[in-house]
Formats: sequence, structure tokens, C-alpha cells
Amino acid sequence: MSGILFLRTGQLGETIEFYTGQIDCTVWLDQGDCVILRHDNLLVGFCERESPQTDVMLTFFYDTPQAVDRLFGRLRGIAVAPPRYNDRYRIYQFFARDPEGRILEFQHFAHPIAQFRSGGNLLTTRRSIREFTADPVPDALIHRIIDSCRFAPTAYNNQPQYYRIVRDPDDLRFLAGVRESASEPIGRAPVAVAVCIDTARTAHVVVDGAVAVYHFLLAAWDLGLATCWMGDMDQPLIKTRLGIPPGHYVATVTPLGFPREYPDSPPTRQNMNHFIR
Repeated sequence: MSGILFLRTGQLGETIEFYTGQIDCTVWLDQGDCVILRHDNLLVGFCERESPQTDVMLTFFYDTPQAVDRLFGRLRGIAVAPPRYNDRYRIYQFFARDPEGRILEFQHFAHPIAQFRSGGNLLTTRRSIREFTADPVPDALIHRIIDSCRFAPTAYNNQPQYYRIVRDPDDLRFLAGVRESASEPIGRAPVAVAVCIDTARTAHVVVDGAVAVYHFLLAAWDLGLATCWMGDMDQPLIKTRLGIPPGHYVATVTPLGFPREYPDSPPTRQNMNHFIR
């Protein structure tokens, strides 16, 4: 479960209009004199009372400095100063005040951070990343990803998936050249992971493999790590190199690392009605 921060407001309607219209919050629950807003993984409730509660600071953080700049462009009239890089905390930030005088902070963490995404954010922001930082990926973090992948659905719950972790630089260079430009991103990542299926344990090899891969990609993104699904990696030379049994299925070999940069905005997606028949 999550939590909610409740604040008193003397102008409920105006406050809700400001946060939904200017900061892209959505109404999570309307309780009449108390309205709870949602901003990704933040829940904040405003309750109408005689005196507002203003001795607080609400911080909203974003994947990219460009997103912070966009908010500054929208809130320039109430901003304290333009965005700047804060060396002490390694963040890119600016401050503003809401209509009742509460301090608002808008920031981007310029370094890897721990798990924070909500389910909706996870599903809509995951992207294929092909450029990675040189920061090493701890084994403990990879093990957390794989541990969550134990819960990926499989036919008859046979759980035929397993994961081969590749860190050796020579192996990474080899994998990067298997499909020329298509697999080059593997060579730019500190680690790669082969998602494999034991074909003796399932009659639904491709489906179980696809589900296992996507679960891995989402779990990695949830922990702040980037991936890129590589197709056509079920090749004998890859299995020989990585010690994977010839009869097993390699659903993908994905690079894994901290993203060098986040995509600025979601790419265009077809209208939902296109998918309804």
C-alpha cells in the first residue's frame, strides 16, 4: 500500500484547479471537502478548512532536466528563480509557490536513484535504451530483477525461464557483433542478460519466452535500469559462447545498464480506438 499527505486549504476549488491544470495532477479521490490528488507515485490530499497549512514543501521530480525546464516555462510567473544544478545534492531544480504560498520544488536527479515508479508510470515510460553510463550494475540489483521475474506467468506454471548474466568484456564484444548494428548496444552496456527457455519444460516456448523477456524489461525499468529487446538471438553461436544447451531457446539477449539519458517524451502511439475491433 501507499500513503497520503493531507494538507489544509482555505481555497479548495482554486487549489485543485492549480494542481490539476498547472502541474498535471489528477483527482484520485473526491471526498467533498477533501480532494486527494495523484502525481505518479505521490498522493496529496487538500481538505477545506478555515486556515490553510502552508509551512510545507512539495517536491515533484522528473526523469529529465528537459521536463523540469518545461515546467519552468509553464510556471515562470510564480517561480523563485530559473532552474539550476545543485552540486551538493546532484539535482537540477527550481522553486515556486502555489496560490496559497506553499513552496514547490521541481527537480531531476542527475544520478541513479532507487525504485520509485508507480505501475502506470512503469507501463507508459519504459523505452528501449541503447546508450548506457559506465556505472557498474551491482549483482544484488540484477538478482532483485530476476527474483521478481519468478512471478512471470508461464504455461501451466511450469516456469521454464532462466537468465544467463554476461559481464566478460570479450563476450559482450562478441554479442555486440552478432547482428551488426542491431546488437551494437550490447557493447555499450556494462552487462548483458540472456533470457532463456528450457524447452523440455514447456510446449509453449515462444510465448513463455516473450512473457519472460517483457517481465524482465519492466522489472529492470522499475529499478532504474535500462534494456533493449534484441530479436533473432536464438543462434547456435550464441548458445555455444554462453554455454546454453543447443536445444534451449534464447528469447533475447538484452543489454543492461543505467541509461545515459532518458527519452525526452513518450513517442507517438496510435489512438486506443485503433486497437478495438
